[in-house]
Amino acid sequence: MTELLNSALGLAVAFVLGTLIGAERQYRQRTAGLRTNVLVAIGASAFVDIGMRLTGTAGAVQVTAYVVSGVGFLGAGVIMKEGLNIRGLNTAATLWCSAAVGAFAGTRLLGEAILLTAAVLAGNTLLRPLINFINRAPLDERKSEATYEVRVTTADADVMSARELVVEALEAAHYPVGDIETEEREDGVEIVATLVSTAIEPVEIEAVIRSLKAAASVRDASWTVRTSD
Repeated sequence: MTELLNSALGLAVAFVLGTLIGAERQYRQRTAGLRTNVLVAIGASAFVDIGMRLTGTAGAVQVTAYVVSGVGFLGAGVIMKEGLNIRGLNTAATLWCSAAVGAFAGTRLLGEAILLTAAVLAGNTLLRPLINFINRAPLDERKSEATYEVRVTTADADVMSARELVVEALEAAHYPVGDIETEEREDGVEIVATLVSTAIEPVEIEAVIRSLKAAASVRDASWTVRTSD
């Protein structure tokens, strides 16, 4: 009877704490919401509790390892790619933490389970203003490691001359080209030159773009930047 009450206590704590985490996710309309986080928490608690009941601490440790890897597969199911963007990483990480909360509850480490829940909620709520501030801050290209591309649109008959012009203009500005490709467009051909440099002076690259636009073989010119992780 004592063991049964301990199991019930662990499941109850996992249920309550999973509800707190899931409610925040549900409020923000995430893929894995209230019920998913609750089920992950109580499921992890139940599996770890089984391990403890059967073989003691060693069993709990072994089952916890399987819970960690198993929830990883569950989290992968909520990660989606939309174009160049990837969504669901934060939701997957939250599910992983819900499993850890359940594992703490299953091993009767209730204080640790409560502390972890508070940390998860703080990470998903209190850090949001800081994230918004960072995302809205202007990007200084000179301080970021990134991939820079110069794009030039030209006619089919002027591809070779425009291609040579792009390479010469960039090398004259001390921005060597690492790769150059051509892409067919409805209004002609687009030449995409990828720079070797991972940092540039915006004023210098803008000067190159203006010189390219002035060329007779060039219809339009621009440059883009893609930041790397």
